[in-house]
Amino acid sequence: MAVDREKLLGMYTTMVTIRQFEGRVAELFATGKIPGFVHLYIGEEAVATGVCAHLRRDDFITSTHRGHGHLIAKGGDPRLMMAELFGKRTGYCKGKGGSMHIADVELGILGANGIVGGGPPIAAGAALSARYRGTDQVVACFFGDGAANQGTFHEAANLAAIWKLPVVFVCENNHYGISLHQGKHMAVADVADRARAYDMPGVAVDGMDVMAVYEAAGEAVKRARAGDGPSLIECKTYRFRGHFEGDPEVYRSRDEVAEWQKRDPIATFRARLLEMQVLTEDKVRAIDEAARARIDEAVSFAEGSPLPEFEELFEDVYA
Repeated sequence: MAVDREKLLGMYTTMVTIRQFEGRVAELFATGKIPGFVHLYIGEEAVATGVCAHLRRDDFITSTHRGHGHLIAKGGDPRLMMAELFGKRTGYCKGKGGSMHIADVELGILGANGIVGGGPPIAAGAALSARYRGTDQVVACFFGDGAANQGTFHEAANLAAIWKLPVVFVCENNHYGISLHQGKHMAVADVADRARAYDMPGVAVDGMDVMAVYEAAGEAVKRARAGDGPSLIECKTYRFRGHFEGDPEVYRSRDEVAEWQKRDPIATFRARLLEMQVLTEDKVRAIDEAARARIDEAVSFAEGSPLPEFEELFEDVYA
């Protein structure tokens, strides 16, 4: 698949921005400036970037508890994201949702989700809405290997297949359902094999290679937009940090993590773009500096924003 220079630079910039955002969140959480829990996307940047590079502003995504990367890749504002993590009134959900519940309907971001497997039914509903309204909008549904065992995924996949709904199911298989390795919670080696049960295309790709993800997602999005129904893409990836910040990580070895870090998706993509002369060392530094400045601005915005007032406690409560 031929990809123009600007698209390649855009994808690299997105990956760097996600890494910078998550790195700063890790620092802020460690110093107690961010309350609650955070689940970082470091190591998995190629997946969100490769998929969302095919999506339009009016397309939809459903996200997960590890959703910061999805939101940035879909065009989310780091300032509003950071403010939400800080619990500030200027955040995407007015400081009431935190890391796991950020949404921006205007951007098609239908919400990160603290419920494992909570996204697929929402994705099917959004796809049905697109069909009902006669648009060619597409829904990208991100979920993990653990969520692939939930009934919600299977029900949504079945319905999407029956009605040929425009959903791209994206399994981010980082090999661990919290602390349990995939080999101990799943009988199949490839989640993609489960697509056969619903008569939809299923493919497993290297989730550490943004171009492999981009190519697979391109075919799936094209199929969905043409009205040919859903697809399942399994991206075999790896989170470089614990399931959550503060995770003691007793379930995996440092050697295992180090081996995966050798395949850092940003470093390998940067090397490829330098070889292709799409990037120069000066451009690499400029992108890093611009991303750092953008995250600095987000942190300043969050720190300077007000907390919600007590009187706002019962606003936006619908059930």
